[in-house]
Amino acid sequence: MFKYSGKQTLINLQNIKNKIFKKENIYFLLIILIIFFLDRYSKNLILVLLENEKYLFINNYLNLNLVFNTGIGFGLLSLNSGIYYNMLSILIFLVIIILFFFMLKSKTSEKIFFSLIIGGAIGNLYDRIVYQAVPDFIDFHIQDFHWFSFNVADIFISIGVIFMIVSEFIFTKKSNEKEN
Repeated sequence: MFKYSGKQTLINLQNIKNKIFKKENIYFLLIILIIFFLDRYSKNLILVLLENEKYLFINNYLNLNLVFNTGIGFGLLSLNSGIYYNMLSILIFLVIIILFFFMLKSKTSEKIFFSLIIGGAIGNLYDRIVYQAVPDFIDFHIQDFHWFSFNVADIFISIGVIFMIVSEFIFTKKSNEKEN
């Protein structure tokens, strides 16, 4: 432990390091890295593919349409304020740290869900830092109704959140049935 003015602090870095790099957690760290690099690859590919044209027709339901999102998921909370953008980026970073510690303390199935969310969130945070916006490019639509543009990181974040919510309902229902 660190000593400060003769007192021990609550932070034990060796203990934190041992928790993070436990054998079981290495797999989840790999999932996070794989998702991050899949996201990076997809965005780099799109940035090159759509460098001159911002729009590519794929079929009647899917287009590639490059837009830069300064807000959060699906373009929500997009404003043209530098202070707001920086505050939002800091908040996203803090949420990633909190999710990471939740992941370390959770059950194996939940660690998978947290890994999906964290991997996608780190991918989008990287873009916020490097590009000052997140490149979104997947444009699903039915005729003239277009869903919000999104990217690969958003897909993994959404899957992680959906599975976490569904598993919570399933496990809550099973535990309630056992009690009755």
